Amino acid sequence: MADLLKDILPFLSKSETMPVLFLGHGSPMNAIEENEFVENFRKLASNLPTPSSILCISAHWYTRGTFITATERPKTIHDFYGFPKELYAVQYPAHGNPRLAKEVKQLLQPVYSEETDEWGLDHGTWSLLKNMYPEANIPVIQMSIDGTKPASYHYELAKQLSSLRNKGVLIIGSGNIVHNLRMVDFQNMNRDDYGFDWAREARSLFNQYILDKNHQPMLDYKNLQSAIQMAVPTPDHYLPLLYTLSLQEKKENTYLFNDKMVGGSLSMTSVVIA
Repeated sequence: MADLLKDILPFLSKSETMPVLFLGHGSPMNAIEENEFVENFRKLASNLPTPSSILCISAHWYTRGTFITATERPKTIHDFYGFPKELYAVQYPAHGNPRLAKEVKQLLQPVYSEETDEWGLDHGTWSLLKNMYPEANIPVIQMSIDGTKPASYHYELAKQLSSLRNKGVLIIGSGNIVHNLRMVDFQNMNRDDYGFDWAREARSLFNQYILDKNHQPMLDYKNLQSAIQMAVPTPDHYLPLLYTLSLQEKKENTYLFNDKMVGGSLSMTSVVIA
């Protein structure tokens, strides 16, 4: 596969507003392992304008209602099981940004949201940022995903955050577009770009919708082909993508990178809008 990222980087410095990202975070082990995916996350971050803060919508904060982290020192949450002790030792000591949390709450109105200090940074956020901003010197907040709402709700809600891009806030949706954990072929996890036929079909369909800026079918994904139903058995890892796509302006371009399959039933496909 060609290095798609090299085609993206020259455009980032020309962006009039902060680019918006969807990042396929994959295994938590990406926080401590070296591979092409994390290398590309680092390359991407080094070519972005320096964010004033980061707002992440992570698949791993799936709630009833909408919540925003508002603590000065968000904790590093190790929300996974059965991994090496080295991974549990990782801390990502970024500051929070209570002022930004309050601004996000205001922007979301009339939707009701709550600021909270009962969450922190889950691995959908810190496993990415540890590679992108290893010095943890940029404030980070998270916004939860209200699992009681349909895809169209999240797409429309995200639009209310658009002004943050003009203030240097980097908005990241973190999940995986094709994400069927029950069907992962763990014996082939290290096989390059290995995907089942249905997973490849779903990836191809999704990629075409994304590149064509044809978002409506993605909101109606539950009525699409059986391959997509297998790719998105639950919406938690899919909905962060819609937050990213919703923020695309008409004049902006869409770029894909890390566009590979892992373990048969997962995609690492990531999106840059700039």
